[in-house]
Amino acid sequence: MVLWWAHRLRRVYWLVLKPQTLGSRCMIISGERVLLVQHSYEPSWYLPGGGLKRGEGFVDAATREVLEETGVTVRDLRLFGLYHSRGEGKSDHIAVFIAGECDGEARRGSREIKAVGWFPLRELPSDTSPGSRRRIEEYLQGGPRDAW
Repeated sequence: MVLWWAHRLRRVYWLVLKPQTLGSRCMIISGERVLLVQHSYEPSWYLPGGGLKRGEGFVDAATREVLEETGVTVRDLRLFGLYHSRGEGKSDHIAVFIAGECDGEARRGSREIKAVGWFPLRELPSDTSPGSRRRIEEYLQGGPRDAW
């Protein structure tokens, strides 16, 4: 419940100050399945990832966030695309990677995460976030769109 309130306060901050933020997300695909996470403060399913820490690069942030959220170690990340979102009142710049390899058993890695699951690429949960759903659809179509 504390994280839910903290997230709501953070959204008010974003709406008022409209900060620019940097984030990384990672598509972890095994066979015909993709790994998704559900945060404790949001009902939707997302690709694992999060914000960059000061001085951290995009690849390092994606690797760290995946491990923290899912317990999975990813390697050989390839840039899939760069995206911009004005959702939640902030100007968010997001690098999305595809993991070349992964090790470890997927599990809930922190209090921030309510659930972790492998889902068929073509049968995502109905409450998958719009952005994550678009990235996965782009992957299935052979790559990111060439326009914002």
